Amino acid sequence: MENYMVRATAADAQIRAFACTTRGVVEEARAAHNTSPVVTAALGRLLSAGAMMGSMLKGDKDILTLQIKGDGPMRGVTVTADAHGNVKGYPDVPDVILPANAVGKLDVSGAVGKGTLSVIKDLGLKEPYVGQTLLQTGEIAEDLTYYFATSEQVPSSVGLGVLMERNNTVKQAGGFILQLMPFAEDGVIDRLERNVNGMSSVTSMLDTGHSPEKMLEFLLEGLELQVTDTMPVAFSCDCSREKIEKVLISLGRKELQSMIEEEKEIEVNCSFCSKHYIFGVDKLKQLFEKSQ
Repeated sequence: MENYMVRATAADAQIRAFACTTRGVVEEARAAHNTSPVVTAALGRLLSAGAMMGSMLKGDKDILTLQIKGDGPMRGVTVTADAHGNVKGYPDVPDVILPANAVGKLDVSGAVGKGTLSVIKDLGLKEPYVGQTLLQTGEIAEDLTYYFATSEQVPSSVGLGVLMERNNTVKQAGGFILQLMPFAEDGVIDRLERNVNGMSSVTSMLDTGHSPEKMLEFLLEGLELQVTDTMPVAFSCDCSREKIEKVLISLGRKELQSMIEEEKEIEVNCSFCSKHYIFGVDKLKQLFEKSQ
């Protein structure tokens, strides 16, 4: 299983933990949007986070949306995920090119800039839950750590990474989320902090052959790790021609009539997967009739 996540607990359920490897998912997103390396890194980090956070949802039909909006050249990135490991996403500007940062890494912070992180949970209620925090670094993992602490009052540690090949395809991608429960003891917290501080980067661990399970074994060493389950992760878009038709009908008869009068086919592109849908004039006339 190339793309999957592991869910676990440790220290007698004082810690809950998630780790994933998502190289194929991020590569599929990169290919769909033709992203530059720094944009691939930003989108890939958020896709990994979305997959793990989506698995925290309780309902089968619940949907999580992570949205970053910044004043950097990428402008923003959006990811949605469900409770079953399905995730999709897109950047606002896919082709940003920036020099490496001060430590020679892809400058995700520079691409994102200053702005906000929004976490939207559609739980089937009248209104979705929306949590929003200011970006702390623009590196995404630290911003999610801050979000968990301030908006959900859950002390957490988030690690995310994307490693690129020289030909700009994705070599490694993945991450982890560790969360302390309210009853966590001081000794458990101290040991967890030491373990996290002693870990190398997510991508270096994945690149040396460590699985998500091995990553959690390192992070939770001495804390009685218990893996509860594994779950496949997939880049999955649920767009369809039928859904696009409903969107066009919802535009109203006046807008459809305007399209018909131009006597040209129209093309609608899905933001999440870049799939193209073509509608000729005859089809637009059929949708016009359905809109009555």
